[in-house]
Parts: sequence; structure tokens; C-alpha cells
Amino acid sequence: MFDWANSAYNLVITSTIFPAYYVAITNNDKTNNHVMFFGKSFVNTALSDYTLAAAYLIIALLLPILTSIADYRGNKKIFMQFFTWLGAISCCALYFFKIDTLETSMIFFGLAAIGYSGGFVFYNSYLPEIATPDMQDKVSAKGFTYGYIGSVLLQLICFLFVLKPEWFGIVDKSFPARLSFLLVGIWWICFAYIPFFVLPKGSPNAQSHTHDIIRGGFIALGKVWQQVKNMPVLKRYLPAFFFYSMGVQTIMLVATSFGAKELKMEKTDLIQIILIIQLVAIGGATLMSRLAMKYGNIKILAYVVTIWILVCIAAYFTTTSTEFYIIAVIVGLVMGGIQSLSRSTYSQLIPQDIPDSASFFSFYDVTEKLAIVGGMFSFGLVDDLTNSMRNSALVLCTYFIAGLIILISLLAYEKKSRKISELSAV
Repeated sequence: MFDWANSAYNLVITSTIFPAYYVAITNNDKTNNHVMFFGKSFVNTALSDYTLAAAYLIIALLLPILTSIADYRGNKKIFMQFFTWLGAISCCALYFFKIDTLETSMIFFGLAAIGYSGGFVFYNSYLPEIATPDMQDKVSAKGFTYGYIGSVLLQLICFLFVLKPEWFGIVDKSFPARLSFLLVGIWWICFAYIPFFVLPKGSPNAQSHTHDIIRGGFIALGKVWQQVKNMPVLKRYLPAFFFYSMGVQTIMLVATSFGAKELKMEKTDLIQIILIIQLVAIGGATLMSRLAMKYGNIKILAYVVTIWILVCIAAYFTTTSTEFYIIAVIVGLVMGGIQSLSRSTYSQLIPQDIPDSASFFSFYDVTEKLAIVGGMFSFGLVDDLTNSMRNSALVLCTYFIAGLIILISLLAYEKKSRKISELSAV
């Protein structure tokens, strides 16, 4: 239900209505689609990329400190609640977003991203606490599935206001989109209180902290890294996760802007495409979970990353809405699967029944957030320099290739380890 609650942000704010609305009100042929932000000129889509990159960098720096406090005091649920409120209120504040409030609204856009991503590290750390290793793939996939279903339901409600404003007597063209932002915030905070009532608070672990809790978070990350270095599979998995996450997370955040800017697609077409992605992703997360049970997590991840490489290449050459629809279906199939499988794979590879699970998942989330920072910044930079998101798509392709190479080396390592074990047994 936490996925159900906050995935509405991911769909409406980062994927559909907000990007389409943002591009629509900031596109200006006279200024070559540049906007002013506190006295500096940016390509409009690059500014939103930079804002998200800055938000994820802030959360990457904060998480070690916050997870240290959460482990020390056993109050990770409180942090989940804080970030949920931050994100929900920021979404509500976007109701006032018009071109003359661009600067303030982009700050709230960044704060909403901080709220969304900040709550996830504490949420993810509950996975080994509530599910045994053999159930973690299934539970992780179920979370993403609920998220897709919940977000699509709210999206359909928003869809009515955006497509049929006359049904409700709406004459202000900006109102349906801004109302959608308000509804996201309300939906997010209301449904989040279902897991808040059910999930355990967490157990204090003060005896393991010999440093002050501010430095302790970074020291805890250092300890996690020392442990990771003695785990050969996890040590190889994390760099692969970092590189392909640079691509996956960035594509999810910029897909709508790409369609609006490069293909000049209408808002309604873009929303339909993202809905298709979400609906296909529901089945994709479950499918990848089942394939992983049969063939192994790493092998399926390698196949999925290969598909992402082809998606990036296809995006560069895409010129029509039909082609974009086809890519959207493929993205939907692998989007939920790679996120769900990445989280459950990490959960299975870390030590089970550890008291400081928040610190281990902080390491995971910091890795992911830094990947988003790198992906979004490089995507925005290339867009800013060339005024072409197609060129940025090719940059993402290189990240997927790097991730695939590491995953293939990990498969080779696992195969070699099995042979050594078999020989030792003989």
C-alpha cells in the first residue's frame, strides 16, 4: 500500500501530466525553448533534469545521516512519515504552478522528488524484515504491481479532468493539470497511512553506535562497504546496478518530455502512452519474478538490460507517434521487472536478520540516487549543449552497455564458482 500511495507521484508528476504541462507552458520558439531560473538561462527540459539531479544528490547526502539516526533510535517509520508529508505537501503546492511562478514551483518540484526518494530507503529496508528470502522476489514484485494499479487509478481520475474539462465546467486550461498535482498529494498522504498503521516501528540499535549519529551514518556506510568487499557476488552486482540504473531511472523521468519535445506529441497522446507503460508493467514485474525463479536473477537482469540498450537506440531513430507507442510497450514490459528484480536481488545478497538493515539499504539507495544524479545530469547536459534529447538517449545507451558487461562477468563468476564447488564435493 505504500507503493500504491506514492506511485501516483511517480506517474502523474514525473511521468505524465507534469512533464507535458511543463513543456507546454515553457516552450517558446522566440527564446529557442529557454527559460530563466534565478537569472540564468536554461533549455526548459534541461532545467527540469538539473532540478531532479540536484534533488537526488541532496537525498544521497542526507540518507547516510538519517539512516544512522533510524538505526540508532529504531524510528525509521517516523522518517518514512516525514518524507511522505514533504512529498505530498510539495505536490499540493504545485497546484499554483504557472509560468510566472516558475522558480518557486521548480523548488517544490525538487522537494517532491526528495520526499518520494527519501521515504524509499526506509521502506525498502522493511523487505528483509517482513519477508523470508524465498518470498522476497514475490513480495517485491507485488509491491510494484500494487503501485502500478494504484497510480493508474488516480491517473484515470486526472485523465477525466484533462481530457473532458467541459464536463466539470472548467474554462481555465491550466486548471486540470494543476488539480491533478493537488490530487496526487492528497492521495499520497491518505493511502500511506495504511502501512504506517501496520508496519513495525523498528528496534533501537544504540549499542552498535560508538560515534555520534551525524558521522555515524557515513561510518556505517563505510562498514557496509567493508562487508560488501568480502561478498564477491554483491561486490560485482552493485557496479552493474549503478550503471544500468543511470539509464533506467533517467528514461523513466524523461520519457514524456522526450515525446513532447522531440515528437511534438499532444498531452493526451503522451498520457495514453504512459498509461500503456504502467499497465504492461503490472504484468512485467510478475513475469520477471517468475522467470528469475526459473533461470536466476542475474541472468534475467542481463537479458532485460540488453532490451534497454535496444530501446535507447530505437529512441534515437524514432520519428513517429506509432514508433513511440511500440517502444512504450517494450519499456513497460521491462520497467517494472528490472526495478522489482534489482531490489529483491540486493535483499537476497545482503546478510539476513541483521539489526541495521536500514544502513544496508541506505547503501543500496545511495547507489541508486547517485546513479540518477549522474544519469539526469549527463542527459540534461547533452540536451543543454545540443538542444537534442536524441543525443542524450545515446549517452544512456553507454551506461546500459557498461552494466551488461559487468552482469555478464558476474554470470561467468557464478558459473566458475559452481564448478569449483562441484569439484570440491567430488
